[in-house]
This record gives sequence, C-alpha cells and structure tokens, in this order.
Amino acid sequence: MKQQNFENHARIVPLFHFGTATVAGLLFIASIVHLFYSTEANLMLSIIVCILCFTVVLAAFFTRVFALKAQDRAIRAEENFRHYIRTGNPLDPKLTISQIIALRFAPDEEYDALAKRAITAQLSSKQIKQSIQHWKADYYRV
Repeated sequence: MKQQNFENHARIVPLFHFGTATVAGLLFIASIVHLFYSTEANLMLSIIVCILCFTVVLAAFFTRVFALKAQDRAIRAEENFRHYIRTGNPLDPKLTISQIIALRFAPDEEYDALAKRAITAQLSSKQIKQSIQHWKADYYRV
C-alpha cells in the first residue's frame, strides 16, 4: 500500500464515485426526458420510472452519506479517547467534527499542540492536515 500523506489521503472508489453516481444521474435524466416525450397511454409508467430513478439517486447519495456519518462518529469517539488517555481530559468541545477528523492524522508527538492550535487559531481541517509534520495514516476510512 502506498504511503499516505496530505496529497493522497482522500479515498476515491472509482466504481462507486464515478460509476454509480454517473449511471444513477444519467438514468434519472433519461427518465425525465422519457417523461416529457411520453404519451397519455404510458404517462403513468413514465412517472413511476422517474420516481424509481430518483429513488436510485437518493439511495446512492445516502449510502455514501450514512457511511461517512457513522465513520465520523467512530473517529470522534476514538480521538476523544486518544486525547483522554494522553491528557486525562476529553477533547475541547470547541473543536468541530471536521477538525477532530483532521487531527486523527497527527501523531501523538504533534497531537496535543495541534489540537490547542486548532482551537485558538480556528484552523480548518485542511490547515490542520497541512500542519502535520509526520503523517499518521488512516487506511480504513472509505
């Protein structure tokens, strides 16, 4: 597996991100076009197909969103526990979920100072990731 860093840490699954999204989107567009060209005889069928295609688009979208939300919750719990073990205190509630998610890439040596700096300087997740000197890889996020 390639060494993970700021430039390549985003995980793209081409079949899902491009294949499923493209096919679902094109299918929905085609169903709308079909609806506009339908006759009275097949109008009801065209409406049903359009609704089904829209449902496929929603299912593809929420499949990704729900997985990411579940992972975000797990990361928040892991990082809160990591911070508690290191300091005896939970993470500062001023940290946003995106900041906490970015902090997971920081090694223990940089973690505490970077967490404090993220609050005081209101660093974005991108700024936090760019501030990390020695990247701690996370190969499990999808």
